Amino acid sequence: MDEFYMGMALSEAEDAFVRGDFPVGCVITYQGAVVARGSRQGTASPVKCFNEVDHAEIRALKNLEYINCDFDPAQSVLYTTMEPCLMCYGAVLLSGIKRVVYAYEDVMGGGTSCDLSLLPPLYSKSVVTVIPHVLRQESLDLFARFFMKKDNTYWQGSYLERYTLEQYDFYMKAVRGGHS
Repeated sequence: MDEFYMGMALSEAEDAFVRGDFPVGCVITYQGAVVARGSRQGTASPVKCFNEVDHAEIRALKNLEYINCDFDPAQSVLYTTMEPCLMCYGAVLLSGIKRVVYAYEDVMGGGTSCDLSLLPPLYSKSVVTVIPHVLRQESLDLFARFFMKKDNTYWQGSYLERYTLEQYDFYMKAVRGGHS
């Protein structure tokens, strides 16, 4: 089931990619249905003053206010194409969502490996299950396409860009080597 919902998050990420934004997508499910979704916005500008608040997870969490059903965040799941950053992970913890599934690791800013026990009680008492690498390759392909775009300026030259392109090259060599 995780792959199915991650596919929906990837669709949201593809929408962001088509707009020229960083390709992160997110869906939140409850009782087997998608109740909120979001995609990254604010990174397509050629000017280097990017919007660093409109992350896919934040947009999806904000869209929860529009659902018309009884909602228990502890029984919901957040699916995102990239590991949540510290800001998004903090928002997820505060929301009460207890399960996070992501596709691609954020080696530059991922927040899910934080030791919550070292944080103040608001966060240290949170219990969340994190499931990494669901449809990782599909997400990697999308991020690699983004970083290979000539007109991209977002995170250009960053550790995340280098890591992603190295991962993609490694994968492509393995695929070509496996079919020789």
